[in-house]
Amino acid sequence: MSYEERLDRSESFEDIYRIVKQVVMEKYGLRRGGMGLVLASLPNEIAAYHEIGSNAIVLNASLLKAVSSVAKSKKILNSYVFVVLLHEYLHTLGFDERQTRELVRETVTTIFPPDHPATRIATQTIYDVLPELRNMPQPSVISKPLLIKDFDTDNVKYIG
Repeated sequence: MSYEERLDRSESFEDIYRIVKQVVMEKYGLRRGGMGLVLASLPNEIAAYHEIGSNAIVLNASLLKAVSSVAKSKKILNSYVFVVLLHEYLHTLGFDERQTRELVRETVTTIFPPDHPATRIATQTIYDVLPELRNMPQPSVISKPLLIKDFDTDNVKYIG
């Protein structure tokens, strides 16, 4: 099954993250296990971040909710999550911002067609793909961060 088909069929953050990890391993021979995903209220201009030395990616819950509400398809939403997780996963592997942006563009444009939403998001911005997000107000309520369960379970082993 192609990456495009797998992404279209993804039903969870973990499904999308598995694609991210596989793509990075196949293209660059790099991997990192044991990551967590946290959803938190962040300013609109921050889609996500990874703090150096931590084992978590923090995804902007407010922006994700806005993308979900204006995206006309699951394909666009999954593409957004894929690009953001790919970007932050590359940071967890030690790449700086300039390198990460280049690798995201290179990776996405080689695995998806030019008209795919992931390609458009990776080569432009989510605000170019969904311009209605530009008028989104900054989050006024700071919600408690939410740890996503069963995010990176590929490394979980049964101990008996």
